[in-house]
Amino acid sequence: MEIKTTDHEKESLEAHVDLCAMRYLQLDNRLEKLESEVADVKKEMLSGQKSLKNTIITTSGTIIVAILALIGTILTVFADKIH
Repeated sequence: MEIKTTDHEKESLEAHVDLCAMRYLQLDNRLEKLESEVADVKKEMLSGQKSLKNTIITTSGTIIVAILALIGTILTVFADKIH
């Protein structure tokens, strides 16, 4: 990676300091934007996990109810055959 400098910056400490300050400001802005985007991704992931948990719980409940209904039906059929 080539570092971009000007002849004026190479000859003047004041110009170098000013340009470095600008560069650090740009880096700081980019870092803040990146941190914000990472926080947004984290929120989306947590939201997705909550949604997935709800789906799993609902599906499990449905399966359990269906199995209990099947067991009840089987017991009723066998009870009728015994009598």
